[in-house]
Amino acid sequence: MPMPAAGTVPRDIITLAGITAVGYHGVFDHERANGQPFTVDIALHTDTRAAAASDDLADTANYGELAEGVQAVITGEPVNLIETLAERIAGSVLADFPVAAVEVTVHKPKAPIEVPFSDVTVRIYREQP
Repeated sequence: MPMPAAGTVPRDIITLAGITAVGYHGVFDHERANGQPFTVDIALHTDTRAAAASDDLADTANYGELAEGVQAVITGEPVNLIETLAERIAGSVLADFPVAAVEVTVHKPKAPIEVPFSDVTVRIYREQP
């Protein structure tokens, strides 16, 4: 799939939401020992015209491979911060898929917080170097 001209981010977005796995990330010992669920949403900024014209999976991101790659990072080497986890996921996606940019949202709904809450998220946006 051809990349857009330098400095041009395509307006097409492919989204894969709710990739969930147990990871062992966190600053506390119990988080690393017991693990907890992490959910990741991915938005690929790409040009979908070639895929639409060819109707061929080879001309777009393979969503199954994308989900498996994200899951591998979630279940992989533990990190202290979900900011670091988001950065690792973004780097992996940019290295493995022909996209101009990626937006990654990491959800940590079971974060060890003592007051009622529904979710903690970190969202980052990264472009190809």
